[in-house]
Amino acid sequence: MKKSYQILCMAALGCAMISCNTFKKSDSKPKENSVEVKKESVLPTDREDIVQPVSAVYTSEELSKGIVKGDWAIETVNGKKVVGEKAPFLKFVPSEHKVYGNNGCNVINADYHYNPEDSTLQFSYMSSTMRLCHKEGLTDIEINIAMDATRYYSCALNGDDYYLTLYNADKEPVMELMHQNFQFLNGTWSVKEISGEPVNVPKMKLVVDVDEGKLHGNTGCNVINGSLEINMESANSISFQAISKTLMLCPDANYETQLLVALEEAMKAKPLKGGKVELLDSQDKPVLVLERTSDK
Repeated sequence: MKKSYQILCMAALGCAMISCNTFKKSDSKPKENSVEVKKESVLPTDREDIVQPVSAVYTSEELSKGIVKGDWAIETVNGKKVVGEKAPFLKFVPSEHKVYGNNGCNVINADYHYNPEDSTLQFSYMSSTMRLCHKEGLTDIEINIAMDATRYYSCALNGDDYYLTLYNADKEPVMELMHQNFQFLNGTWSVKEISGEPVNVPKMKLVVDVDEGKLHGNTGCNVINGSLEINMESANSISFQAISKTLMLCPDANYETQLLVALEEAMKAKPLKGGKVELLDSQDKPVLVLERTSDK
């Protein structure tokens, strides 16, 4: 046990000396069309600075076929819950055979190739930014090592979320990732409650387009528009951003302000029975209850 601990410490020290980069050296000749991250690269404040928009759509049919695509939050590595300065994630882009992401400290890129017929998956031409990682307990190095060891994969549905498990050559699990499924939010909704208070405003509607990451609607007085962001930090985590509205003068007895505040506070979304959806704040307190409607 003591010998293993010494080896682990030496490995961690070695990684720190090369700035947490366990991937192929950037001065080697890259494969054609491969992604190379230059040394001067820095960790972005938002993952959309380095990748395409979130791919929120992942169907049960794709799951059954073993298709690997879209955004996946890294949940565990070698059975240990991941810890990072940023939420670790991988984004798979099949059309490019590329994976982009963050290991909790550094931006990572790689080629990936997989075969659903024999459940094989392997990363190659991996590269990373070289930001020195100081926070104690980071699992960034272990994520890099797990990716390098990956040879097989499996997909599964657990509750409302999809899970991707990566295995090494001995078919031992090295990483588990979660893809959040928000298709239940798609469609047109009437607002039934705001912060626990019943609402009866027939014109108050919200239209959510998960595939496009868009929000449209009517406060009962003004038209609103915004974007839907799917956060990878925790299960069911969403937020509405850049909400704008028209400037019509509304009557005093109007719920517009309360609706806008509730949308800004919404951090999670959960489906309820009877065609309803509940939006909750950071304290898991309901801020909106929506009911599906065919009205436009």
